Amino acid sequence: MQTLLDVILPVFLVIGFGYVSVWRGYFPVAGIDGVMRFAQSFAIPCLLFQSIAKLDLSASFDPRLLVSFYTGAAICFALGTIGARVFFKRDWEDCVAIGFCCLFSNSILLGLPITERAYGPDALTGNFAIVAFHSPFCYGLGITVMEFVRNRGQTGFALARNISNAMFHNPLVLGILAGFAVNFSGFAIPGVVDDALSLIVRAALPAALFALGGVLIQYKPEGDFKAIAMVCVLALLVHPLIVWAMGSSFGLPQDLFRSGVLTAAMAPGFNAYIFANMYGRARRVAASSVLIATGASVLTAWMWLSVLP
Repeated sequence: MQTLLDVILPVFLVIGFGYVSVWRGYFPVAGIDGVMRFAQSFAIPCLLFQSIAKLDLSASFDPRLLVSFYTGAAICFALGTIGARVFFKRDWEDCVAIGFCCLFSNSILLGLPITERAYGPDALTGNFAIVAFHSPFCYGLGITVMEFVRNRGQTGFALARNISNAMFHNPLVLGILAGFAVNFSGFAIPGVVDDALSLIVRAALPAALFALGGVLIQYKPEGDFKAIAMVCVLALLVHPLIVWAMGSSFGLPQDLFRSGVLTAAMAPGFNAYIFANMYGRARRVAASSVLIATGASVLTAWMWLSVLP
């Protein structure tokens, strides 16, 4: 119970403040869109840039962690896609959008703050390693499969161009790439620039959590409850269970093991809705899955924190 009170509830209270503020009309929807844009397009890219620029890459990027996490993510994507086809008779494009909801954990808005509150800022090394590959991997896999099933007769070059455009116009990816460039170059961020970045970074997660609450009020869960339940089970239970099993068999260090399981246990990120909206497919399932799974993750995150070493 203490873990729930000290670690998880503060994060979800900030989300709740955003939800209630928009619901009661204290904060305009247009304002929430602006806060979310600030968080996702500016503050969080600055956080990723600063963190990756300073990472000890040799210690951070343990292949056992990445293989465990992304194997679990890919399996859940496949299970969600096939499950939507077999059990709910959705067309293949809808199935891919539903599968993407099972693939894209909310690694930044939920994974980072919950891990930090549970184990401290020094325990985020594994989280940043996962985040560094998260958007490129998930968008690369999702877009590749979606473009394949859409069967537009595109050449390999056109398909590669679409994938590249989706990934490399993403501010999060650009922040990650810039952080790697600075890290590999050995260039030290000037003190005054680093201090300015730190000011922005302090606002990143609180602003993003508040905005997430405001965004969720806009999407009401309607119908498709069996498909939504499948997404919640795969995202909140199956993915972390796979990471737990593989991480244990690989002998992952404790900090990396915790980061992998907790990040895998997070609800689908808002990017799941962005992906569905981008293709105009399964938008109601995606929006409702983000909303319901985010609420359910209060309990499931508590469960995983209770059993983690």
